[in-house]
Amino acid sequence: MRVAIVINTSWNIWNFRGSLIRALQAAGHEVLAIAPPDAYSERLETELGCRFVPILMENKGTNPAQDALLTRRFYNIYRREKPDVVLQYTIKPNIYGTLAARLAGIPSVNNVSGLGTVFIVKNFVSTVALSLYRFAFRFPKRVFFQNGDDRQLFLDHGLVQPGITDLLPGSGIDTNKFRPAAEFRRQQPFTFLMIARVLYEKGVEEYFEAARLVREAVPGARVQLLGGIDESGNIGVKRALFDEWLRAGHVEYLGTSDNVAEHLRLADCVVLPSYREGTPKTLLEAAAMGKPIVTTDVPGCRETVVDGQNGLLCEVRNAADLAAKMLQVLRLDDAALAAMGRAGRRLAEQKFDEQIVLDKYLRVVEEVGSGQR
Repeated sequence: MRVAIVINTSWNIWNFRGSLIRALQAAGHEVLAIAPPDAYSERLETELGCRFVPILMENKGTNPAQDALLTRRFYNIYRREKPDVVLQYTIKPNIYGTLAARLAGIPSVNNVSGLGTVFIVKNFVSTVALSLYRFAFRFPKRVFFQNGDDRQLFLDHGLVQPGITDLLPGSGIDTNKFRPAAEFRRQQPFTFLMIARVLYEKGVEEYFEAARLVREAVPGARVQLLGGIDESGNIGVKRALFDEWLRAGHVEYLGTSDNVAEHLRLADCVVLPSYREGTPKTLLEAAAMGKPIVTTDVPGCRETVVDGQNGLLCEVRNAADLAAKMLQVLRLDDAALAAMGRAGRRLAEQKFDEQIVLDKYLRVVEEVGSGQR
């Protein structure tokens, strides 16, 4: 079968769906990657062996005229490429790609990988988005959610019929690729790492404030941030303000990297003070590598931590509580810190192994796609 994977950036496909592409290909399927072009588009073809199909897509905002054009662009591509099934992720493919797939007579499978600002910020755009979800989600054959809270929220708002929903453990994690070090070693000085785009909704402002409090208590501690700057819309921290925060000297900015595992290896604790997530892959990677986690007690994040065992949960939007939990981990002795890491590894193996995700996708592609032949 010909399977199309449709996401809002080529980077997203490369970073989160590479294992799925390889699993589909191993099962004998041809894979198309449909996304806006970026620096990772060519790598989808040369390194993952799928055919890249570019589409123009504005990821932010809701403009009825532009969105109607986007639906038409999706429709034209689906009619031309004739996939047997489309696997869609992120808001605009989930909504407009689903409408286009319906018009083209192609079954779609959607993945709600996080709600973004739709349920965090209540405004006109979020109201329109909910209405669009309610209309578009009448048509998919299956809708995957990455945590039970998100699925329940969609059900409570009447956005989707329960019979077509299912749960996945996020994107899953390759527990062979992400493994703990053979021997436990505490970094000198103790090192915290946050991996996320520089967005307010990721809790980056709270992280900077917590870093100040942590370093006032333990001046030698290192607090690092890995992730791209995104100034689009009102959710990204502007570069000038971000530079001002950095000048305070409490956070070390690492930029971006294709080798996240190496940065995780050199950290003692991974921190994500996000306001809401699907299931953050960076925390799954941290758990798989035996790194303790400090994250917020919110949907998506709380699923990755058994509080007190493989990490600690903190209050959302509360820098003081975040700092207190970071210091609590820092002050653990080596034996307790290592035990927390081992608990994370067990959780990754038992609950978040990517094979769980891949098996569900392979089954649903066969089930949905075979009805088209």
